[in-house]
Amino acid sequence: MKTNLKQIVNPLMTPFTSTLVIIFMGICLVFTACKKEIRNNDLEAEEQSKSAHLPPQMKQVALEMITDNLVSPIGLVPVPDNTGRLFIIDQVGKAWIIEGDGDKLATPFIDLASRMVTLNAGFDERGFLGLAFHPQYAENGRFFVYYNAPPRAGGPPEGGSWNNLSRISEFRVSGGDANLADMSSERILLELDDPQSNHNGGTLVFGPDGYLYISIGDGGGANDTNNGHVDDWYLANDGGNGQDVEANLFGNILRIDINSGNPYGIPSDNPFVNKTGLDEIYAYGFRNPYRMSFDMSGSRELYVGDAGQLLYEEIDVVKKGGNYGWNVKEGTTCFNAASSLTPFTSCPSVDPLGNVLIDPVIEMLNTANPATGPKAITIIGGHVYRGNTLAGYQGRYIFAGFSKTFSPSGELFVANPGGPGLWPFQEISVKDHADHLGMFLKGFGQDLNGEIYINTSTVLGPTGTSGKVFKLVMSE
Repeated sequence: MKTNLKQIVNPLMTPFTSTLVIIFMGICLVFTACKKEIRNNDLEAEEQSKSAHLPPQMKQVALEMITDNLVSPIGLVPVPDNTGRLFIIDQVGKAWIIEGDGDKLATPFIDLASRMVTLNAGFDERGFLGLAFHPQYAENGRFFVYYNAPPRAGGPPEGGSWNNLSRISEFRVSGGDANLADMSSERILLELDDPQSNHNGGTLVFGPDGYLYISIGDGGGANDTNNGHVDDWYLANDGGNGQDVEANLFGNILRIDINSGNPYGIPSDNPFVNKTGLDEIYAYGFRNPYRMSFDMSGSRELYVGDAGQLLYEEIDVVKKGGNYGWNVKEGTTCFNAASSLTPFTSCPSVDPLGNVLIDPVIEMLNTANPATGPKAITIIGGHVYRGNTLAGYQGRYIFAGFSKTFSPSGELFVANPGGPGLWPFQEISVKDHADHLGMFLKGFGQDLNGEIYINTSTVLGPTGTSGKVFKLVMSE
């Protein structure tokens, strides 16, 4: 019988960067880092992004503030218990409750700060990254978190020390207070010794099949070639975790069954069950799949925002067993790890397992790209809109750029899902924000009615109290 990773790691264990130049130019923001490559058809792609399948100008939206005085909010999650509560993920370790009447409770639902690695105030991609409630939370009180704990002893075989311990745990709500977690109930499901501080992925979300999906970055650094990044089949790029499916779980979307097994079970139809590859893997070939979501209606497809290296950002629609290219490809471009601004003219289109390298559905210029067009330091995956507030946006995919520059200048974008090739997209006009939001846009949220929220701050790193959460509404 094949060994699962849950048998390799010890599930019972409990317990950016060194210079501003590296922080600002090497990591490239909120859980991504580095950027993308240059292609000759940038201007053509830009023109396509302004046309087909979308009206010339979508209706203007406005921002309705839900709460403020947060540090670094990166997500908002509804709870499936008919209370109407919304839970805000603050990167520094706290989950805050917004009650059905809109009030924020004074005490956080959970505070993981004492269990986390110490964060860098200037910029950090680690922290409290993911929160998901069991679909039967109203009955069982179970919920799941992803956070970065202090590193264990040792380090990668190539040398150096581990940077942190990526941890996915289950908690339960307190038996005496529905607004407090039972901090003694932590049950660790999965731990990964992480070689670098960036590229952590971090989203937890339950799929329509009832399984828990987990996004994991490639381990950090750049190029997928640093210490802790194993050799893969593509020798031209001397890497890496994105293409490897046997040595570790970095660079993947995972799918596990939290209703069976110890500490979890494996869905029988996961693509590598009874085949070469770790059973937890659902899809692979990602660099830093920071934010992802399922369409809550319609196609129910999984949308993932994956950060690029130097000049492109991408959104993928993820299929079971799919290979999304990194580090053979970056977006639709052949990646060259030795010179990341000079793409290879050709590269393989199929991996040794016979899986086609799947291109993104949305490709966006990174801020470092000299071409003209919409740009972002990194892309932030959002949601397909299924609410009733934003007229004309139903069924459209709303996503964002974290910021256009290292000053707070996030932007909202919309695309119409469907069709072959890259989907066109356009910027959303936001009332009182003519050129950009004037904030870093660090994450999204969607309530049970399909309405969409954005998580912002005016500070690059996890510090201060400028964090705010807004609901997208129609402009009057």
